[in-house]
Amino acid sequence: MKRLLNTLFITTPDSYLTKQGENLLIKVKDEIKFRIPVHNLDSVICFGHMGASPSAMQLCAERGVGLSFLTPNGRFQARVTGRSSGNVLLRRKQFRWADSDDERLRLTKRFVTAKIHNSRRVIQRLVREHDSNTVDNGLPLAIGRLKEMISRIDNSDSVDSVRGIEGEAATLYFSNFDSMILNQKDQFNFQRRVRRPPTDPVNALLSFVYTLLAHDCSSALESVGLDSQVGFLHTDRPGRESLALDLMEELRPYVADRLVLTIINRKQVVGSGFIKRENGTVLMDDATRKEVIMAWQNRKREEIVHPFLNEKIPIGLIPYVQSMLLARNLRGDLSDYPPFLWK
Repeated sequence: MKRLLNTLFITTPDSYLTKQGENLLIKVKDEIKFRIPVHNLDSVICFGHMGASPSAMQLCAERGVGLSFLTPNGRFQARVTGRSSGNVLLRRKQFRWADSDDERLRLTKRFVTAKIHNSRRVIQRLVREHDSNTVDNGLPLAIGRLKEMISRIDNSDSVDSVRGIEGEAATLYFSNFDSMILNQKDQFNFQRRVRRPPTDPVNALLSFVYTLLAHDCSSALESVGLDSQVGFLHTDRPGRESLALDLMEELRPYVADRLVLTIINRKQVVGSGFIKRENGTVLMDDATRKEVIMAWQNRKREEIVHPFLNEKIPIGLIPYVQSMLLARNLRGDLSDYPPFLWK
């Protein structure tokens, strides 16, 4: 089993990433602020308009450390990787399956079924953990409707019909998301999912955490030899990592949405930690961003018994395990792909 290594998040303005031997160094105005051996890292994520030396990028590429550059509010800009790893025959089969209507439909059903199942479990868990007097009466109804949508997926005969059910389920889920925010309602009011740009603190948190999850899914897929840009549910588009987005769908509710709800309901973030620009865009300030990153790292260290492997693993390894299972299905070692279904 892969070992859960560290992710280095660089948020300090004017930082510059360079190398010294087998170490990565963070410099601010030529002063060394941090040093870490590259073998302790799984990835590096840089926020803001900072730079990296060619030697640092080369070291990360050679050691298989993903190096990503994001805007201050978490929008993806670029990613540095080394040579493609894995068996070329595995990727060729991935491409053939992506062109096969039957295989695309089968895998699309798996991704979407898991997404709806896990969305339903998020609501169920909140209802079970809180007093009935504090929980919106509409949530049990949403649980039942999501279950019915899962059964409809089994009878779908096209990818487009599955996408339609996925969109319907997402609309229902997010229409009830505000009811799962139990504290700080005056500061964290959620009306609907707004992606680009986020126009309220909850959407800003969701978009930011989804970006972190996308980075981990992309790195996991590449680590097992798959092409993160060739997906099944998401269509091909230049520059879009479609397979990483496919994998994200089943993991968003459990890994990302629960984290956002937790840090709001536990008051780990507050409304004053967000900045609203003149164009309506809402961004996190530096302190809030650091708090969310810390919560994300802690979340990844928590352990769960994987529902298919029946082994205890850190949550941070779930993208890797799912990527490995997908690769095994492609190679023929598994007759089908077992998505992550939170119990």
